[in-house]
Amino acid sequence: MANEVILLDTWASMFGMRARIALAEKSVKYEYKEEDLRNKSPLLLQMNPIHNKIPVLIHNGKSIRESAIIVQYIDEVWNDKASFMPSDPYERAQARFWVDYSDKKVYDTWKKMWLSKGEEYEEGKMELISIFKTLEGALSDKLFYGGDTFGFLDIGLIPFYSWFYAFETYGNFKMETECPKLMAWTKRCMEKR
Repeated sequence: MANEVILLDTWASMFGMRARIALAEKSVKYEYKEEDLRNKSPLLLQMNPIHNKIPVLIHNGKSIRESAIIVQYIDEVWNDKASFMPSDPYERAQARFWVDYSDKKVYDTWKKMWLSKGEEYEEGKMELISIFKTLEGALSDKLFYGGDTFGFLDIGLIPFYSWFYAFETYGNFKMETECPKLMAWTKRCMEKR
């Protein structure tokens, strides 16, 4: 059977970045199809008829949707390299929890801050900083969220780094000051390749 892999994505998507990072980590060759989110392709609508959103991984004609699920699928299918997931069931559950936490908290809080003014803006800003401090606490003193190795939670969180400048600029704060361990982690992740 052919091993046809297509990724429907858009360059700026944090969630699409997860899939691209996972594919790169596993050295999977794939075809990238840039989607215009204002004019969605028939292929995207066919492969993700429920949400009509990116990213979508198409593997041998079958679609996998939702970025965290895509990363887990890549890890399971291309298992000739080190697993993204911890071997311990509790640690796997923790990794899934923190990816879910970041998905539910970061974007919605950023959007709340971005669309508000005055006291609501300040509350949103403080909540966003608090979320990143919580994520920094989960990192603890480890090199990566996966311990000594770059794993599922690292793949889940590092794409948010691409938005840190926007968070800092609009929020008028510095991630380096607020979350120095988290920023050291981002540098390790960026130097990894």
